Amino acid sequence: MNKITDISSLRKVIDNWRQAGESVALVPTMGNLHKGHMNLVSLAHEHAERVVVSLFVNPTQFHPGEDFADYPRTLATDVRRLARSRVDILFAPSTEEMYPEGSEQMTSVSVQALSEIFCGAARPGHFDGVTSVVCRLFNIVAPDVAVFGQKDYQQLVILRRMASDLHIPVKIIAGPTQREKSGLAMSSRNQYLSKEEQKAAPTIYWALADCRQQLLDGQRDFDRLEAEGLDRLHAASLDPEFFAIREAADLSPPQADSRRLVILTAARLGAARLIDNVLVALEPV
Repeated sequence: MNKITDISSLRKVIDNWRQAGESVALVPTMGNLHKGHMNLVSLAHEHAERVVVSLFVNPTQFHPGEDFADYPRTLATDVRRLARSRVDILFAPSTEEMYPEGSEQMTSVSVQALSEIFCGAARPGHFDGVTSVVCRLFNIVAPDVAVFGQKDYQQLVILRRMASDLHIPVKIIAGPTQREKSGLAMSSRNQYLSKEEQKAAPTIYWALADCRQQLLDGQRDFDRLEAEGLDRLHAASLDPEFFAIREAADLSPPQADSRRLVILTAARLGAARLIDNVLVALEPV
C-alpha cells in the first residue's frame, strides 16, 4: 500500500491507472477504522480494480463544542488494517492540503433543504462541511465509484443529490450497516459509551426493528409509530433528537402508497451521539 499525503502525487498515480484502463473506487473515512469500514473496503474491491481510501478528520463538518479535538485518531493501526486489506493508496492529507486558503473562507458546497433537517437541524452546518470535503475528494480522485456506509443514511441521500446536481460522474454505493452482537451500529464514537450506556444503546436498533415490523404488518399510522419509537428511547434513558419514517429516496414524508421507506433516528447517550436507520420494502396493499 502506498501512503500519499499530497494531491499532486496522488493524481500522478491515478493518471497511470487510467492510462492502463483500470477503474478506481474511493472510500472516504475519518480514520479510527473498525469492521464496518473494512467491509466498505471489501465492497470497493468488488466494484473497481484499484481502491483509494482517504483518511481525513475534516474540521469543517464539526461545529463549536463538538468533538473535533477529541475525535479518535489511530493512524498507525489504520495503516496496518488497510495494508492487510489490499488497499492501493491511503490518501491522508493535511488540513492545509485540503484547504490551501484556509477553511474559514473556503468555497463551500451546500445541498439546500436536505441538509437542514434531522441531523442537519441538530448539527447546523455539518452537512455543508461533508459535501464540501467530499466534492473535493471526488475532484481529486475522480473515482468511478465511491462507497459510503448506510448508517449515515441522510448523508448518503445528500451526497447522491450533490453528485447528481453537479453532474459528477461517480456511482455512489451504499455498504450495509455493520452491527455489534447486541444490534448496536458500529461507530467510532461508540468508545465514548460507558459499560452501562453500552447496555442501553442497542435499544436504538430494536426500536427501529420493531417499527419496521409494524410497517411490514400493515400499520400505516406513521405519527403513532414515530411517537412509540421516541417513547421507547426515552424509557431506556436515551435523549432522542428524532425518530422518523420517510421515503427512502429523498427523505420526504411517507404516503399511504409508499413502497420503500427508511426509519431513521438519532439519540444522545452520555458523551455519544448515536445514529441509526433501517430500510423497509413494502408490498402493495
